[in-house]
Amino acid sequence: MRTAGSTPVPKQDRSRATRRRLLEAAVACLAERGWAGSTVGVVAERAGVSRGAAQHHFPTREDLFTAAVEYVAEERSAALRTLLSPARMIVGPARTYAVLDALVGLFTGPLFRAALQLWVAAAYEEPLRERVVALEARVGRDVHRMAVELLGADEARPGVRETVQGFLDMARGLGLANLLTDDGARRSRVVGQWTALVDDALRPAPYEH
Repeated sequence: MRTAGSTPVPKQDRSRATRRRLLEAAVACLAERGWAGSTVGVVAERAGVSRGAAQHHFPTREDLFTAAVEYVAEERSAALRTLLSPARMIVGPARTYAVLDALVGLFTGPLFRAALQLWVAAAYEEPLRERVVALEARVGRDVHRMAVELLGADEARPGVRETVQGFLDMARGLGLANLLTDDGARRSRVVGQWTALVDDALRPAPYEH
């Protein structure tokens, strides 16, 4: 109910806010409860909206959870892109380490846990599989493109593309290791080693100058 003197919130803004709450609640539920424990009703309750409101925005369970993982992936990518700010960006190995460490963060938080639950469910849920395969391909391309941009990598040089992709594949492995135990200390050492490898791959050979 609106109190006297308050400004009404436009319907479009309320709808956008409800959608955002549902997406964030869906990711949290997937990460904590898994696919089997994450129903539309559970997500709606967590988001503080009715089941009918949830189904108005997302008619099916598959619509809700694939949209949720995609939404949070886009939010995380946007946050990481602040590393491109000239005022914040350092140079040399320290810059490479900061970028690689931030990218690893994509695979060690609730988003990765939620995405993994979707992958497992998609192996057994036919209606979900096609959506998840397409989503993973799109997110994978976006993360690779962002890594190249943040690192200032020239993929026209032999081996650079494979080095960047190899690092991202390794980062997923670190994310899996982190599911069971806090692997922070080991992760830091691995990122340090990959910093040297990536720096070496990105550095032009003397004859290329």
